[in-house]
Amino acid sequence: MNKIKITFPDGSQREYDRNITGKQIAEGISKGLAKEALAVEVNGDVCDLSLPIEQDAILKILKWSDDGGKEAYWHSSAHLMAEAIESLYPGAKFGIGPSIETGFYYDIDLGDHSLTKEDLQHIEEKMIEFSNRDVPYIREEKQWDDAVDYFKKKGDQYKLELLEEFKGQKITLYHHGNFIDLCRGPHIPSTGKIKAIKLLNVAGAYWRGNEKNKMMQRVYGVTFPSKKELDDYLFALEEAKRRDHRKLGSEMELFLLTPKVGSGLPLWLPKGTILRESLVEFLRDEQKKRGYQTVITPHIANLDLYKTSGHYPYYKDSQFPPIQLEDGEAFLLKPMNCPHHHQIYSVKPRSYRDLPVRLAEFGTVYRYEQSGEMNGLTRVRGFTQDDAHIYCAHDQLKAEIKATIELTQLVFSTFGMDVKIRLSYRDDKNVEKYGGEAVFWEQAQREIREVADEMKLDYFVAIGEASFYGPKVDFMVKDALNRTWQLGTVQVDYVMPERFQLEFVGQDGQKHRPVIIHRAPFGSLERFVGILIEHFAGEFPLWLAPTQAAVLPITDAVSDYAKQVFDSLKASGIRAEFDDRNEKIGYKIRDWEMRKVAYMLIVGEKEKTNGTVSIRQHKKGDQGVVRMEEFQTRILENIKTRALTI
Repeated sequence: MNKIKITFPDGSQREYDRNITGKQIAEGISKGLAKEALAVEVNGDVCDLSLPIEQDAILKILKWSDDGGKEAYWHSSAHLMAEAIESLYPGAKFGIGPSIETGFYYDIDLGDHSLTKEDLQHIEEKMIEFSNRDVPYIREEKQWDDAVDYFKKKGDQYKLELLEEFKGQKITLYHHGNFIDLCRGPHIPSTGKIKAIKLLNVAGAYWRGNEKNKMMQRVYGVTFPSKKELDDYLFALEEAKRRDHRKLGSEMELFLLTPKVGSGLPLWLPKGTILRESLVEFLRDEQKKRGYQTVITPHIANLDLYKTSGHYPYYKDSQFPPIQLEDGEAFLLKPMNCPHHHQIYSVKPRSYRDLPVRLAEFGTVYRYEQSGEMNGLTRVRGFTQDDAHIYCAHDQLKAEIKATIELTQLVFSTFGMDVKIRLSYRDDKNVEKYGGEAVFWEQAQREIREVADEMKLDYFVAIGEASFYGPKVDFMVKDALNRTWQLGTVQVDYVMPERFQLEFVGQDGQKHRPVIIHRAPFGSLERFVGILIEHFAGEFPLWLAPTQAAVLPITDAVSDYAKQVFDSLKASGIRAEFDDRNEKIGYKIRDWEMRKVAYMLIVGEKEKTNGTVSIRQHKKGDQGVVRMEEFQTRILENIKTRALTI
């Protein structure tokens, strides 16, 4: 047959000649679409618009508004930057240059030369020059030997090392202008689509993430189709610096990271502990309402436990080395809470009448992160997960998934965060990556989609994003800076019940395997707090704020009354501080405003005489004079309802 059937996103279908390209299809639809097209998605894979389509396919033309379009755009921008660098620094050697969530980077070896801000400016100018030529990105297939010969002549040992992984296979190269690179693609049609360019910074990065390898220079950049989009992004970057949780965490005395304790091991200061414990109390209260049982497990366990689960040795590169004892027994710092919970489930025989069993723990785990990858609270070596495991029968799975989604939605709505759902399915073309029986996978994937439809969730399906033991529901959360974070997750697991021989006796009197749901709305408390600090810019909802009010006497003559106000606040459960420093009231107000405290209660002679307080609110100034009882009633109601605004 010389015809193929193409299915479009709206479900419509058309026949085309075999080997038609995405570009030709876009041109046949409209000139406007062809002009905007950056790449094409074919059966879930992002491809070049010039790639021939050989068989029936589900197809989507990708524009800048599509994630796949941005991915191709920024990947092509990385190649454009590499061409500019090679032009300015002949002999430069290149590692890898992928697109990232926003923008791209390329790892580069320039010998003894370290790039400066001025160098980045020159590279930007050269990128603009090359972009204006508007030359195409051309894909070329080569035999492995020919590709090796090319990079040997070029003297690029990094590409030669990468080629060793593809020995005997067909190799794809991309070239544009005078630059040729080893690359799978995809790429946009031509360099001219890259309009607005900004190189952001240079960081050190070990080749292939291995500390034993050479330290390369990782150049980060971002590009956009228009200057306005670039300007908006750079403004958001400056706002992100202002909100940086590392900066605010220090200024607000929330947490401490010190080399004396160890990289990636945060110390929670008293105010940060209040914030953290408020989150724990919030979720623990909600879990109690939903029938969860709280458990506690140790920070260390026998190595064999993790061999049974598969966490060791399969993920040993992300774990601290085992602790070997003289008697031959070995222990491991806990990398996951799951195996411990499975032991608790199996402590006694279980009947179908016992199910579902919901075990929850705020359990601290440890992962080995390389020093260059750690970042404040958002990437650490020791962190606490709001972990829970639900053990249920197959016919209970759908209801339990729905309940866990509802709980996770409640968490994010409480913080005013927009959520999009990703249904992460297995890749049926690569089934060896996954455990469990196909029939259960199909059932679980069908049921999580049914739940998503019934709950009218805003979701998309991601093939190949499932964990090795089952499909999952991932919560993609947008913060106040419009950044997307993958936070909460609900994962279905068929593998661990087999590995740990977990059982329950069904209504038929026979033994059955339960299904496990792994669930963690926050993900990790450390990362979640880091994100919250930046989301709220340190101006937390009142129920979360470490200090909810500060009492400021104007003179020593009213200190006794001010102390009564302070004691009354404390007695009612309001987190208050008393500022009796020998400073002018204007100074005190400015200081507490800088500390981002929601309310200042100003006390002078008039307030003492009338039994009132003068209220100042953060960023809003004078709110008038009220009686203490009125203020306390108002603030306690705000705290009780966990209101998002003050």
